[in-house]
Amino acid sequence: MELIQRPRRLRGNDKVRRLCRETRMSPDSLIYPIFVDETLQGVRPIEALPGQNHYGIDSVNLAVEECLAAGVNHCILFGLPAAKDAIGSSAWDEHGVVQEAIRAIKREHPDFYVITDVCMCEYTDHGHCGILCGHEVDNDKTLEVLARTALSHVQAGADMVAPSDMMDGRVAAIRAILDQHGYTSTPIMAYSAKYASAFYGPFRSAAGSAPSFGDRKGYQMDPHNRKEAMKECALDIEEGADIIMVKPALSYLDVIRECSDAYDLPMCAYQVSGEYAMIKATAAAGLIDEYRIMCETAVSIFRAGANMLITYYAKEIAQAIMKGEIG
Repeated sequence: MELIQRPRRLRGNDKVRRLCRETRMSPDSLIYPIFVDETLQGVRPIEALPGQNHYGIDSVNLAVEECLAAGVNHCILFGLPAAKDAIGSSAWDEHGVVQEAIRAIKREHPDFYVITDVCMCEYTDHGHCGILCGHEVDNDKTLEVLARTALSHVQAGADMVAPSDMMDGRVAAIRAILDQHGYTSTPIMAYSAKYASAFYGPFRSAAGSAPSFGDRKGYQMDPHNRKEAMKECALDIEEGADIIMVKPALSYLDVIRECSDAYDLPMCAYQVSGEYAMIKATAAAGLIDEYRIMCETAVSIFRAGANMLITYYAKEIAQAIMKGEIG
């Protein structure tokens, strides 16, 4: 009699299925985005991102405490400044919104790990990610202000900086200024393969960062390109990045896998606002099970090769992991 292969033996009950899981997840691998509005006192729901809030500097620790209660120990901060100008000068203000939010968090929760997004789009009055020369972003002039911004975040107490602007040479510029000021141990998480995606819409509404003209295709990546992502990751690694990232996540799982296989650095993925909002909207319409879809999409991102995940579902995913339902 021909031997029948029986892989179902390892699917027979929950105990053996969990024993044999290939993809392992931990709450320690989750990063929660926090939006801080300099003009706000208290908390305000974000209409474009159901379940998410804007926080004032006075209330940002409410977000941190919710993270800690859920088992999430890392955040990434995004700032909404009170004033904007052509060069985004409030981005590197010693007393800017992100800088003060960092100090507020570290006073109350010194061990909570704070990553800061480093970009100009929330701070410029035109909404582009750098300094303009006419209607084009001037790459090299932007490097100086990105480096100043990153330094100001670290001086305020940030544990890690994450440049998301997609300027050429930004990692090297940031690494150089941090090292010059003695911050040789501060890591850089590079948004290495950041695509010019339609999935960013709710974030731009939440962060007030939509460009006032044109688009960002001149510096963010073409969604058609895979090899270019490999090149961008390689360049960031050469310049001194400690962590590389692919953004968005779900439509770019192939890129996460390829870059993760090719490079030894930790791989971050960002499950962006549009991915989150689609799940929320479809669940609200009664068409899907939100919890199961949340879990399945998170697993898929880690299975593709991500070592960490920025997600608006970080708190809920952490709870699912601790219950043993995923991870």
